[in-house]
Amino acid sequence: MARARPTSKTSTKRRGPGGDKTGGKRKICHFCKDKVEEVDYKNANALRRYISEKGKIRSRRITGACRRHQNQVAVAIKRAREMALLPYTGA
Repeated sequence: MARARPTSKTSTKRRGPGGDKTGGKRKICHFCKDKVEEVDYKNANALRRYISEKGKIRSRRITGACRRHQNQVAVAIKRAREMALLPYTGA
């Protein structure tokens, strides 16, 4: 006789802090921690943290930035690319 499957599609295991399955720590926004009001496009070294090796802008889920600062980072990266401070591609 076959076993009955649970009707719920979600896992029955408890999740860690932050709702993830791995139970890792929640990432903090570096700009909020340093009390930065506006992200400056001229600070290319700080913006490199938010760009992947291929040149893409990393998401909030990866960087840990808050919504407000992630939007400012995206605009600052685009401005820095236009001014040739950051590359468009990773090559």
